[in-house]
Amino acid sequence: MSDSPTSQETVLQAQVIPLSLTVFVCGVLVSLLWVEITLVNQFTLTPVHLEIRWWDVAIGLTIYLKTSVDFAIYIGNLMAKHHGWKNRVAIEIGTALGNGVGTMAILVVWAFFKEVRWLLALMVTIASFVLLRLAEDSLEHATKRDAPLASSWVVIIARAIERFLRPINRLFLPIVQYILPDLKMKSVGRGTFAAVFSLAFSVPFILGLDDFAGYVTLFNVVNVFGFAIGVFVGHMILNIFLYLSPSRTIQAVKNPVIALFGSVAFIGIAAWGLLEVIHIIGW
Repeated sequence: MSDSPTSQETVLQAQVIPLSLTVFVCGVLVSLLWVEITLVNQFTLTPVHLEIRWWDVAIGLTIYLKTSVDFAIYIGNLMAKHHGWKNRVAIEIGTALGNGVGTMAILVVWAFFKEVRWLLALMVTIASFVLLRLAEDSLEHATKRDAPLASSWVVIIARAIERFLRPINRLFLPIVQYILPDLKMKSVGRGTFAAVFSLAFSVPFILGLDDFAGYVTLFNVVNVFGFAIGVFVGHMILNIFLYLSPSRTIQAVKNPVIALFGSVAFIGIAAWGLLEVIHIIGW
């Protein structure tokens, strides 16, 4: 995967336009998020506070970047398959909107479901098992002994976690298989702007749904508005690094240590979610 612009492209086309658009789209999504929450607050008993606290943003940003392996690999593969600055623009807008719309959709569902305890419990349960499946998938990069920095202790811990997760995920696969994203790269022929945009939107939308649904249990300790802004900013930062150096960024997120910590983060949030379900239903 080449990190430098093609000879037919100027630096403005290859870097400046996509990078500027990355920041602009993030700003648009934050504005839309504010509008969405303002509207939702008109119909719910417990309003979402529209305040931005730096620690809420930092938590959302950190968790997103810790668990962004699938995003980075998928976006990187799109960039490798579809060259040219126009395709980069389509990928940027598509992935950012996919992640943003998925996140905001879950926020709406949560805002109304949290008023009905059994619906909230069902939502958190399904999301927790989705996170456990994503945790197992993340371990793929931590169990390869030929990977950079794949020290023996990382491989041993990752394989132990994998053995623990596999039977659980196999048991609940019939439930979660319909909402798991298909990360296989599909062909779109010559790759028109609309086709690349659609491809760039679809998988991040589902990943945005799955990931943000799994974070619902954190909303008891963080403000969802700031947390969601952190997720959007995290996606923006990931896109910026992918544009500057796709190969190095993907190599970094596939680092076995980062993959292991990302998987542990998924498991921790999923376990917290299942404990919260027990609390919600009053066991």
